[in-house]
Amino acid sequence: MRPAAALVALSLLAGGGCEGLFSPVGLALTAGATGGRMMMQDRGLAAGIDDNAIALGINEAWLGNDPAIFRLIDTTIHEGRVLLTGSVQYPPTRVQAVRLAWTVPGVKEVIDEIEVTDQRTLLDAPADAWISAQLRAALVFDAKVNAVNYVFDTVNRTVYLLGIARSQDELDTVLEIARGIGGVARVVSHVRLKSEPVPTIAAAAPPLP
Repeated sequence: MRPAAALVALSLLAGGGCEGLFSPVGLALTAGATGGRMMMQDRGLAAGIDDNAIALGINEAWLGNDPAIFRLIDTTIHEGRVLLTGSVQYPPTRVQAVRLAWTVPGVKEVIDEIEVTDQRTLLDAPADAWISAQLRAALVFDAKVNAVNYVFDTVNRTVYLLGIARSQDELDTVLEIARGIGGVARVVSHVRLKSEPVPTIAAAAPPLP
């Protein structure tokens, strides 16, 4: 990835406002804030930057192949582990999304949590966003949880967790918090314990159904 593209990606992923974002000072400050947050994560700054590059690569592959995949499916990435969530109407769309994700350099694992039938209503998207916001706030303000180690997505009121837990007790706390949020129907964890080995890049993608 080109340095300029990497800097813009860091700025966008930082979640800052758009005003002054692409000025030299705005880019430097936003990228610095994002880098500081990555430094506090157990995965480290280099892994965080690699994950951002993977996200850009997957989005580019989807847009180049089928823009509908980019619109319907979300990616959550941690340590090269790619969690795919969302709802699609046809099974081939899911298969194509997974196949393209595996083609991006640096991908170590693709976790397919895509729902094949699109059951989302107009009320579901705001409800999912509210659940995610409540979960993020609860993790940030819980002293027993290192919130920066966790990423997640909410689809049809199911919370999908990805990240690193410093201990089983911390993971249990995170799961308890997620399950206790109003409106959550299910919590699916793909969190790795810090004591477990770091995943390595797979030699090849497994065969798809």
